[in-house]
This record gives sequence, C-alpha cells and structure tokens, in this order.
Amino acid sequence: MTKINPEDSARARFAYELQRHRILAGLTQGQLGSRIGFSGSLIGAVENLKRTPSDDFAKRCDQALGLDGGLTTLHLQGWPPPPPVPAHFRDWTMEERRATALQMWDPMLIPGIFQIEPYARRIFERAPGITPDEVEQRLVGRMRRKELLSLENPPMVLSLIDEGVLRRMIGGREVMRRQLEYLLEIAQHPKVTIQIVPFDAEVVPGLLSAFVIAELRGNPSAVYVDSIPEGRTMSDRNAIAALTARYDAIRTEAYPQSLSLKVIKESADKWT
Repeated sequence: MTKINPEDSARARFAYELQRHRILAGLTQGQLGSRIGFSGSLIGAVENLKRTPSDDFAKRCDQALGLDGGLTTLHLQGWPPPPPVPAHFRDWTMEERRATALQMWDPMLIPGIFQIEPYARRIFERAPGITPDEVEQRLVGRMRRKELLSLENPPMVLSLIDEGVLRRMIGGREVMRRQLEYLLEIAQHPKVTIQIVPFDAEVVPGLLSAFVIAELRGNPSAVYVDSIPEGRTMSDRNAIAALTARYDAIRTEAYPQSLSLKVIKESADKWT
C-alpha cells in the first residue's frame, strides 16, 4: 500500500480504497487495468492521486472488483459533478473546483459565488428573451456554485469589487441590504478576502470587463473573461499573463480588507 491517509480527503479515500480492494482481489495494477479497459499506469496514477478518475472509471472498477457502487459513491464525494450552468460556462466551473486560488475582479456586480438568491434571480430575470424555466435553471446553477467554499479544501478567494457595485440597486433596497450583509458574512470565511476599489481610483485596466484568474498550486492556470454575448475560459499563457498584470494594477488601488468591510457595512446601512 502506498502511504495515503484516507482521512485526508474524499479523494484520498477513493485512492486508498481502490488500492486496498485491488490488492484484496490479488490483482496487479496492470491486471486491473486490463479488466476495465485502462492502462496499468493510469491505475497507479489514480492510486497515487496524480490523475483524476472519471465516473466511468469508478463504475468499471466497482464491476471488476465486485463492489456494490462503493467506489462510484466515493468518486461522487471527491469529484462532485459541475452545477447546471450554460454550456459556455461549464469549462470554467471545472476550473473553479480544481483551483487552489481564485483572483476575482468585478466592476459591475457582486461576484456570482457571493450572490444571494434574490439578487441572482433579478439579474437572470432581466436578460432579454429568457424564460421562467431558464431563470430557475440558471438560479440553481448559481446557488450550486456557492458550494465551492463548503468543499473539504476550498480555494483561497481574493475578490476585488468596485465601490459602485455596492450602490447599484439590483432587486430593490431590501435585497441590496441583505446582499451586502451576506458579503460581510462571507468575508469572515478563513479563505476569503474581499477588497473594495474606491470610486476615486482610476482603475482603467479593469473597466472593460469582469474577469477571474484560477491558480493551481501557486501558478495561474486559466482565466475567465466576462463578455457579451458569452464569456470565455482561456488557458493561453499570454492571456493569463496580461490579465494577471491587470489584476495586480487594480489591486494596488484597492482598500485593505478592514477598511473595505467598513465601506460595505456603511453601504448596507444606507439600503435599510
């Protein structure tokens, strides 16, 4: 057995149980691979947490090892399916879930993973031509994305928000007050930092659009850029470098978190 502590995470539990049941069945990695249609090297990589197994992989392992869905259940716990979101956004939800850090900038709205339901609902309802069913589906996806911060090991989140967002009414005064109070609440999460970029800051590099940078173990790995009609997920190194430079420029103009939370609190009180 390799030295994996199954108590570290649901993913570690999957790798540990896969290896344990394979050994109990008297199979080498190559033999199990032959039975399920994958290479022995892939089996080894999964058992050492170096590769992400697919749902199909877990189901085939359950069949080959005579297990009653045990590995499939563990796979669902370790790699939950992405939330129901529009097709153009699916790639980004996967990047969000595997990221170790997210750097977000939004000059227009509260970031999606911080939105309360009535705030998000109003945004979706105002989209031209959208149907009530589409509103509900997108709302479910938006609320599911908020589960990101409840994962076993959530990413670090650094969010820069323009001060104008705190004063732009979405859904009415009561919704705005509740939304900003929730922002203050989520800012207490140990892995969340929220900084407000003040009105008098000339954040020209960030006025074109909202964007998010995903990091994987300290290295920027992908970016999502909001745009009309659809946002884009990109992994091009030049695009990542350009947006990282923009993010750093915007952050130099931001209030520190302590002052940012004071500004949010004052804005919430004004919506009362």
